[in-house]
Amino acid sequence: MSIGGIESIGGFMPLAAPVVSAPSTATAPTSGADFGSMVLDGLERLEGIQDSADTLAVRAASGTLPNIHDYTLAATEAEVATKLTVAVRNKAIEAFTEIMRMQVG
Repeated sequence: MSIGGIESIGGFMPLAAPVVSAPSTATAPTSGADFGSMVLDGLERLEGIQDSADTLAVRAASGTLPNIHDYTLAATEAEVATKLTVAVRNKAIEAFTEIMRMQVG
C-alpha cells in the first residue's frame, strides 16, 4: 500500500502540514495551525482510531459483531496509523538531533 493510499482508509485523517508559501521577509507571520496543535490533534485522532478498533475487537470476541471484516479493517487502520505516527515521531527526533548538532556562530 502506498502512502498516497492511506487517505482512502475509512475514518483516517492523516496529519496535514499547513500550506505556507515562502515569506517575503524573515519576520513575516505564517498562517495555519502551530506544530504543537497539529501533533496533539494527530495523537487524539490516533487514540480514537485505536479505541474504535479495541471496541470492535471486544464485540468480535463476544460474538455481537455481525461483520467480522469491520474489525479487520479497523485493526489494519489502527496499525497503519500507529506506524505512520511512529515514523513521523522518528523523523522529528532525527531533525531535532540534527538541529542540536549545528554550530552557532
